[in-house]
Amino acid sequence: MGKEKHRLRRYIEDIEMIILGIETSCDETSVGVVDGDGFVLSNVVATQVDVHSRYGGIVPEVASRQHVLDMRPVCERAILESGIDWSDIDAVGVTYGPGLAGSLITGLNFSKALSSAISVPLVGVNHLEGHVYGAWIRTEENDPKPFQEHVGDKLIMCLIVSGGHTEIVLLEDHGKFRLLGETRDDAAGEAFDKAARVLGLRYPGGPEIQRVAQGAPTIEPLPRAWMKGTDDFSFSGLKTATLNRARSLGIYPPDNSVKEIDETIIAGLAKVFQDSVVDVLVTKTVEAALRENCAGIVLVGGVAANQALRETLVKKSPLPVGIPPLEFCTDNGAMIAMSGLVNYRHGRRDQWDLDVIPNLRIENTTFS
Repeated sequence: MGKEKHRLRRYIEDIEMIILGIETSCDETSVGVVDGDGFVLSNVVATQVDVHSRYGGIVPEVASRQHVLDMRPVCERAILESGIDWSDIDAVGVTYGPGLAGSLITGLNFSKALSSAISVPLVGVNHLEGHVYGAWIRTEENDPKPFQEHVGDKLIMCLIVSGGHTEIVLLEDHGKFRLLGETRDDAAGEAFDKAARVLGLRYPGGPEIQRVAQGAPTIEPLPRAWMKGTDDFSFSGLKTATLNRARSLGIYPPDNSVKEIDETIIAGLAKVFQDSVVDVLVTKTVEAALRENCAGIVLVGGVAANQALRETLVKKSPLPVGIPPLEFCTDNGAMIAMSGLVNYRHGRRDQWDLDVIPNLRIENTTFS
């Protein structure tokens, strides 16, 4: 969307505020801009996938140094693409946790400097809360209002699934979250990465497993860890079962005596791994939502980009399901701006002593 169109729409609709959001919790440097209606004016992401893929995972020191290099140009580009001026910004939202300490510090310090330079309030945002409010984002192609109008102010069940988090959280009111269940070991995204490594697939593992699993043959399913009596998850057993099956099939470790492994074998194992993860995530989330008398379910986080998970949840849930567009599932500045908008409207303002909290949790979130 061009600069003129943004300005014209803002003039016509009389948008009362503009929020800029900064996200640097892990390996994406991102800045997003939203208006008072939650409409995305820009969302720029500088990914570090190529940087970390050679190591098979995130290297914290490398990530923080790359954030330093990317932060300013990403922010300037976001302003340029949004079609606004620095003087149009009413508040700066920034992730202060959870995440990698070095990465978080880079974004928070830049946000403090920006907030001071343009004389607007600083609003700290819980990264997980940012993911949740990513489902409230509006774009030219996506209008979540039908879902929002249906759920209104009623209870909403949130499934947050990413490389570092797998949690079922009850959104009782804006700014009031109750953690019901979480993983006791690996997060779903982490399990995807580890399974992909066993299968000889590239990092990140989620997209690769989804790719090879499409059209895969049916083989013996892998186990599910239901953690009966709780809303918790566990994927360590599934990871071990995948490893053992890969060994029995000669996939892992690579057998030098075999020139080439049948790709259908890898595809079949990738599919049953994905099926197991999706089945547990969907079943437990729907059960929790019905038990708590929720009006709807929100699916967010990087793993929410998985097509099988999205389609299965929509198919099996008797309740309306809200899912952000693919580009707003992974870490992005627009979701932080959106959450910053909600926090700002509820009176949250942070001072210069705001510090990063790498292990910040979503429960008991309050506006202050």
